[in-house]
Amino acid sequence: MALAVLLPLLVPLLFSGCASMDMQGDRAVPIEAPAAAPRVLVESNSSSEHKRMVALFGGEYKDPAAERYLDGILAKFATVIDDENRTYKITILNSPIVNAFALPSGDLFVTRGLLALANDGSEVAAVMAHEIAHVTKRHALARAEQEKRAAVISKAALVIQNRQRSEEVEATAKLSIAGFSRQQELEADETGIKTIFRAGYDPYGASRFLASLGRSSALRASLIGQNASSDRPDILATHPSTPERVAQAVKVARGLAAPDTGNNDREAYLSAIDTMMFGDDPSEGTIRGRKFTQPRLGFTFSAPDGFVLENSTQAVLGVKEGGAEALRLDSVALSSDKPLETYIASGWIAGLVSSSLETIDVNGMPAITATARAGEWNFRLAVIRFNDDEVYRLIFATHALDPAHEKQFRSSIDSFRKINPDEAGTVRPLRIGLVTAKPGDTAALISTRMVVPDKPLETFELLNGLESAGPLKPGQRYKLVIE
Repeated sequence: MALAVLLPLLVPLLFSGCASMDMQGDRAVPIEAPAAAPRVLVESNSSSEHKRMVALFGGEYKDPAAERYLDGILAKFATVIDDENRTYKITILNSPIVNAFALPSGDLFVTRGLLALANDGSEVAAVMAHEIAHVTKRHALARAEQEKRAAVISKAALVIQNRQRSEEVEATAKLSIAGFSRQQELEADETGIKTIFRAGYDPYGASRFLASLGRSSALRASLIGQNASSDRPDILATHPSTPERVAQAVKVARGLAAPDTGNNDREAYLSAIDTMMFGDDPSEGTIRGRKFTQPRLGFTFSAPDGFVLENSTQAVLGVKEGGAEALRLDSVALSSDKPLETYIASGWIAGLVSSSLETIDVNGMPAITATARAGEWNFRLAVIRFNDDEVYRLIFATHALDPAHEKQFRSSIDSFRKINPDEAGTVRPLRIGLVTAKPGDTAALISTRMVVPDKPLETFELLNGLESAGPLKPGQRYKLVIE
């Protein structure tokens, strides 16, 4: 069972609106995000919307070399895109999530996660041209009109007939909107491919990036489940990488040029993203194997053996290979005058076994552990008093809560501890590095230098667009993840 399936079993145990890892005043403040990050947003106040998107995706990421490179792509587009009403500008977002979108004002956004995934300049140019196509073809306005029409029809059906009929009409309208959206995607793909070709780029860059998106989704799902970090949805939520889109992109490119004849601008692109931050920003926490460290909030803990961790604004999530076990770490506000015993029994968790409550000490912090049961699942939980107005909650889920699992979970609970400023200062981000292949080098060999917690070979192949662990091209540069 994937984490995407297992996590809903954990969620009902928590009260509505899971607490954010960030605290404000005397309460936990959930960080909300749209169900799917928008491609093109219709807002009259573009400055306000720009700020909202920047805040949602971790702020701006300042990288002069990468910014100059992307500005260069826009400069080439200016000569081939017939859109005199807008001046396009681009912002790099400080997020490891792969995403890109645009505002009708001409503001483009790409995440550093997307820049890390792209293998050359033509791929990034294809993404940017795709987003610009959504703007120039007024797709957002067309979709908004469809949604308004669906709402009007649904409301009329509710008044004239009944609620059930209204819901049926609304569901049908949503299906038609979804189909319209897919057509928009194909149209934006075709327009974008033709744009990058006229700008001097390899038109096959679009199909290569779409293929990488599919591989990225498969790798992420194999590690921890596709929907684990739904608070900051990735590009696949609104830009599905389907075989249909890849095939269509190849077809359009073939109508423009033969394969391997266009300019992919690979070397210049790699130089532009050299040393770019990779993965989570250390201020939001770092994952090194099973260990998670949050230097800004001042704590660290280690998951049990075999767990893969993923960080989000809401919580730290973990799953063991095969999906038979999972964990969640989050925080809530709890004033010092409220005992932990009262809180753990206050109803925020279902199936609590009252007789299992145990008062313990976790590295100098008072804590309560307990068990709970829900259907075939057993849960071991711990509530740890971190300071006067904040507690952390660790929840482990497994089928069989036997002595072996009890020992593993207790060891993980005991690993939770505070860190001092000196230790926090030693936390460093991961970065993109470049290595030049020598004769005899293979993907399997070079990938051993990757500083990633899981599947370094598969990640190396994905980041470099490689299909196998075979020989590398001597003299060619490849991306690594380094510390």
